Amino acid sequence: MARKPYIGGNWKMNLHGQEVAALAKALSERITNSNVETVVFPAFPYLAQAKALLGANIKLGAQDAYFEANGAFTGEVSLSQLKDVGVSVILVGHSERRHVIGENDVLINRKVRAALEAGFEVILCVGETLEQREKGQTDAVNIAQTTYGLAGVTAEQAAKVTIAYEPVWAIGTGKTATASDAQNAHKRIRQAVADLLGEAVASSMRIQYGGSVKPNNAKELFGQPDIDGGLIGGASLKADDFVAIVDAAR
Repeated sequence: MARKPYIGGNWKMNLHGQEVAALAKALSERITNSNVETVVFPAFPYLAQAKALLGANIKLGAQDAYFEANGAFTGEVSLSQLKDVGVSVILVGHSERRHVIGENDVLINRKVRAALEAGFEVILCVGETLEQREKGQTDAVNIAQTTYGLAGVTAEQAAKVTIAYEPVWAIGTGKTATASDAQNAHKRIRQAVADLLGEAVASSMRIQYGGSVKPNNAKELFGQPDIDGGLIGGASLKADDFVAIVDAAR
């Protein structure tokens, strides 16, 4: 089944006001092709600023959200607040949230379900650490994180979910899984979705690769049958690199 390529730019805790404005303007001027779906994830303080500058072909995403409604949750940001500033996509379970911040599968699932119930699209991140990879646990980890993350999600809701496979050992390290290794992981994740929600849902769900994607390896990665785009970190901070990656996904 043909799936529209999907490229996300995760700016993480990088860039300040002027840099956000410059990058948002540059991407808006250069990403005008609707054949590739594109979303960027600025830091919370710059969401509204970015929204005002992004073109119609680029969605605005948030790097995280809290699962409870507005109220006494100091330091958190609610889904309704994110919707208020124009966010339409929520990134959930990024490896840095799991392994640096300490979020577990139960919390991640609560965020997935809350975001879907509030009408957002969700990108659910899964992936193994280097230690897990060396122990031959790649598939087991990805299947477990996918299954936990999608627990309680209906087939109808799943239409608004994208999975991002991020081998943790390849994020920000310059290391990249071979196209074959990445394809094998994506194929197994898709099978896990099929086991949980059925073949029709699995065949239509997009699965991105997120692990040091660069302009020089993007085309080979995106050419694999189960890789439907990328969740881009460092390369999304440079307009030339990010545009080249979007072009490679066509």
